[in-house]
Amino acid sequence: MLPLKEKDKSIIQKLLTAGCCARCILRFCCISVHAAYRRPHQDTLKELQTFITDTENSKSQDSAAESTEGNNDSHDASVSDAPEEPLSKKAKLDVSAASEEDESRVCGLCLGILQELSDPSRAAKIAEAVKTENYKFDTMVLSVSLPAQLCVREHSCWLHVKKEVREKSAVLDKDDVIQVKEAFKWVMQGLVAKELGGVDVVTKSEFEVGVEFTHPETDADCHFLASTCPDCFKPTKNKQSVFTRMAVVKALEKIPDSKFLKHYPCPPTRPNSSCTAKDVQCLHVSVFVAGRYNKFCRSLPQTPWVIDGERRMESSVEELIAAPILLAFRADGFNFSSSGREDVDVRTLGNGRPFAMELLNPHRSRLSRVEMKRLQETINDSSDKIRVRDLQIVTREAMSRMKEGEEEKTKSYTALVWTQKPIQRADITFIDDIKDLTLDQKTPLRVLHRRALAVRQRVIHSMNARFLDPHHFHLGLKTQAGTYIKEFVHGDFGRTKPNLCQLLQTDTDILELDVEVRHTGSSNNRSSYSMWK
Repeated sequence: MLPLKEKDKSIIQKLLTAGCCARCILRFCCISVHAAYRRPHQDTLKELQTFITDTENSKSQDSAAESTEGNNDSHDASVSDAPEEPLSKKAKLDVSAASEEDESRVCGLCLGILQELSDPSRAAKIAEAVKTENYKFDTMVLSVSLPAQLCVREHSCWLHVKKEVREKSAVLDKDDVIQVKEAFKWVMQGLVAKELGGVDVVTKSEFEVGVEFTHPETDADCHFLASTCPDCFKPTKNKQSVFTRMAVVKALEKIPDSKFLKHYPCPPTRPNSSCTAKDVQCLHVSVFVAGRYNKFCRSLPQTPWVIDGERRMESSVEELIAAPILLAFRADGFNFSSSGREDVDVRTLGNGRPFAMELLNPHRSRLSRVEMKRLQETINDSSDKIRVRDLQIVTREAMSRMKEGEEEKTKSYTALVWTQKPIQRADITFIDDIKDLTLDQKTPLRVLHRRALAVRQRVIHSMNARFLDPHHFHLGLKTQAGTYIKEFVHGDFGRTKPNLCQLLQTDTDILELDVEVRHTGSSNNRSSYSMWK
């Protein structure tokens, strides 16, 4: 039995006559019992008809009983009761005629979404689309995208029944009406879950199955709002139409009832066809994988190196790491980031450089510890140019923290330096005594095309020099992160001051550079994130 009340009778009659489907009538009666919407559409329609008929018969019987008991009442009083029977018969005829049409015609309110588009065959199609994509998931959320004109039709129907609601002194607001989207989910969630073998369909999940409906026949329903409420519809770059659901709702809140009724029929006209269901879209939230990498090659860029549309190197650190990870998680794409970056001719040694990857729409979201270890070995076996360690799945928050406090971190480097003037061992010993040397570094010429022109202060905490021959020595440096080492060595035409040329009073240049160790600014956090930090 449907939980209907006497106050619902007039609403049911009006909506049946207007050509609304049984489930839409339940919505306007504010029925929030999920099971009521899961019943077959035809069964619900019959019960609505029975509810009205029984109510009318009950009234007729009560009226007859009162007439029999009140034979001594005045003739005028009995005449005043007479119109009740013809109205009752008319209501029955209207409802009967409307219900016969309702079996075959499209609902003018939901445009068929709560009719044949909410049956088991539709659920089977949704489930089949999900199975075809071959995702691995434990729970899912069903999302629904509806055409914006449904808001206009809903508003029209609300105005159609509002008078009845007020006359019955019912405490009911437009916001109390159950939304089409919610009713659709109540009907379909259980059916889809059953088709997928009992998977939990919940309100919040990492895996989303999207169902979208369109109805070109009634697209023009919203157009009158553009002239009546022009400030609600602003063109945007990313939207194909200005008639977004949000814009339409905003316009309907502003437009007076009288103006709305001048431009749009009340109740809305019934369409000739139902909505069209577009392809089911499956989407899993991003998964984040992080670790550290070493780079042993002096001809390998961190990311694909493309200049003027032409690729300069056959591979990159990013691609060597990403390819096996994408395959393992079956992701559609990725975003690669790291804590700093090295030049193409610089090696990254020591404990490695932290990196993280955002995997877009992964079809598999979890790997065991053993599988992650095997994945790490796969990456390391694929090339002798790089090596990764501490590969693990991390949270989005951990990934965002990777770049926090960059300027507080320190790095250790080893550089092979050439000097134009011949030197002796004693000429470079003073370098070991230099502590916390502050540099003013104007944006280097080599990166000026991608970085803003500015003067940045950086600190070299300590240095040590190891003599090799009269024109070469090894220079060890411990510096603030972000220091341009090459520019400190050769001066960058005086853009870095002081520089090694000034300190040694001869032209110097850097032949080789290695990142040896990367120190963190703080070690309080011992979470899994700190393993790759």
